[in-house]
Amino acid sequence: MVFKKLLGALGVGGPAVDTVLSTPVVQPGGLIQGQVNLTGGSQEADISGITLTLVARVEIEHEEGESDGLSAFARYAVTAPLRLAPGEQRSIPFSVPAPYETPVTAVAGRNLSGMALGVRTEVEISGARDKGDADPLGVEPLPVQRRVLEAFAALGFRFRSADLEAGHIRGTGQSLPFYQEIEFAAAPQYAHQLGSVELTFLASASRVEVVLELDRHGGDTVNTHVLDHAAAEQDLTAVVDGWLQEAIAHRSSKHASGHGVSHGGGRGGFGGAVAAGVAGAAVGFVGGMVVEEFMDEVVEEVFEDAFEDVFDD
Repeated sequence: MVFKKLLGALGVGGPAVDTVLSTPVVQPGGLIQGQVNLTGGSQEADISGITLTLVARVEIEHEEGESDGLSAFARYAVTAPLRLAPGEQRSIPFSVPAPYETPVTAVAGRNLSGMALGVRTEVEISGARDKGDADPLGVEPLPVQRRVLEAFAALGFRFRSADLEAGHIRGTGQSLPFYQEIEFAAAPQYAHQLGSVELTFLASASRVEVVLELDRHGGDTVNTHVLDHAAAEQDLTAVVDGWLQEAIAHRSSKHASGHGVSHGGGRGGFGGAVAAGVAGAAVGFVGGMVVEEFMDEVVEEVFEDAFEDVFDD
């Protein structure tokens, strides 16, 4: 989707920016590619720089309850200062990485309800910064993450919801200031022991941490497991089943040993889950669905309105 924004820094007659993504869907760690098209206005413009910022809608817990905010989680400069002549047209190509912890927004082409990510174009001109509109970004899981989701489907778990939570999961290698929770209703064979399971992926170039929170009868249990990317070549369903059985057998002992989440001041609970899979199980998972600076700001209300418009279209 293409967005056009008349730069307000020069008022009427200022240059226009048109950002186009050639990769509207990527994987964590993959390259986001496209170009920023500039069209000069009625007067010459000195552009100090153009920055691409990845933004996401995040849930934030506080004393009054919970609220949503838009948060920047990666920022990339895509051009040096330049001078744009009146009426001049210029295209600036870009290729920037999506952090490995970028949350998944879609599986097998179907959107996870509640997830909203975008690429925002910021243009600094005449001492003012115009934050433009956001281009929605889709993120499909890495192969090993896909195996994990497929395993849940193979075991009979049903997708409930997904969201992003501000905070950090203690005892993990998390680098972003928020984490994704993918919640599943317990499979029938686990229903007498579990209410639900929440899954969090914390990926890096070499491995993926899989954090599970089991909503157990009598208390929650949180466990962390690690898979390397080569695990995507295997059927991990039995591995996931083993993780679940182990967590059930050990009750909440691992939760008491230090795993958990801190939300700002250290309050709040957490969501996590498990990994593995068979390729054919993707249909089962999809069928259950409703259709370098980090967290440096909650985007201003005016931009939040624009971002909402993007995802309402």
